[in-house]
Amino acid sequence: MANERNLILTICTGNTCRSPMAEKLLQHALNAEEAPLNNLVVASAGVAAGYSAPASRNSVAVLDKVKIDLSRHKSQPVTTDLIDRAFAIFGMTDSHLDTLKHYYPQLPERVHLYREFIEGGDDQIPDPFGGNYDEYVACRDSMIEAIPSLVAYLKKEYK
Repeated sequence: MANERNLILTICTGNTCRSPMAEKLLQHALNAEEAPLNNLVVASAGVAAGYSAPASRNSVAVLDKVKIDLSRHKSQPVTTDLIDRAFAIFGMTDSHLDTLKHYYPQLPERVHLYREFIEGGDDQIPDPFGGNYDEYVACRDSMIEAIPSLVAYLKKEYK
């Protein structure tokens, strides 16, 4: 039987660029998997986010290019409730994980970087906020590159 915690949480700073893209890309990949992975729910939040800000225009545009809709996203901060429901949390940079560990000592055991399971290469996903379209494409592509390693990790861990 699958773990009762079925939430995967992606986190960044403001929850308007990276973590919403990461959320949608990972959810898309998990929906294509067999049970129990296709029953996982992916959500995103920010360590310094407010409520209800839309995703950045470039985040919406670069996901639209891969046929994923981000237009209805509304930002939210990381909360104790989200953490308590999370099976795993994936941050974009070390600073996100450090912030979580500082403010939420009761984290689930699976707290990782989104790109942590890729062999070689940079495991940090820089913030494209304020950057041009090509910077957002590079950000999206670095997330897409990580998806197979995240799915493999979740296949191993989520039973």
